[in-house]
Amino acid sequence: VCAFISITAQANSPVQKAPQNVQNKVLIAQAQQAEYNKKLVTDFYNGVFQKHQVKAYSDQYIGTEYIQHNPHVPNGKAPFVNYFTQYFKENPQAKSVIKRAAAEGDLVYLHVHSQQNPQDRGVAVVDIFRVENGKIVEHWDVQQDVPAESANQNTMF
Repeated sequence: VCAFISITAQANSPVQKAPQNVQNKVLIAQAQQAEYNKKLVTDFYNGVFQKHQVKAYSDQYIGTEYIQHNPHVPNGKAPFVNYFTQYFKENPQAKSVIKRAAAEGDLVYLHVHSQQNPQDRGVAVVDIFRVENGKIVEHWDVQQDVPAESANQNTMF
C-alpha cells in the first residue's frame, strides 16, 4: 500500500507535469520551424519557377552545399542556376504552379503543375526539399506526364 501511495503521489506532483510542458513547447517549436521552412521553400520556388529570377532566389535560399537527386541537374548552386537560366531562355513561357505544400521537420513537399507553355498539358511533379539552417540543401522530385485521357474523372491536381 505504501508503494502505491508513493507512485500515485509522484504521478500527481507538479514535477511530473513539467516534462509534458517541455514536450509541448518542443512540438510547437518543431511545427513553427516546419511552417517557416514551407514559407521559405514556396517563396524560393515561386521566385525561380514563376518569376524566372533563378540567380537572385538561388543566392538567397540555396545553401553552399546543395545535393541534387534529379538526374538531369548536377549538384551545387551554380549548376542549378546555369541549368534553369538556360531552361527559361529556351522556354520563356514555362511556369510551375504550386497546388499543395506541406512540411514536416526539415522536409518540404510541393505538389506542382509544371508547363513549358500554355499549350502544354504539363507534368505533375512532387518536389521534396530539405532545409538546414534556413537554406535549401537537398532536392528530390518525382514527375508524371498529365495524360490526355484518364481511366477516371479525377484530375492530377
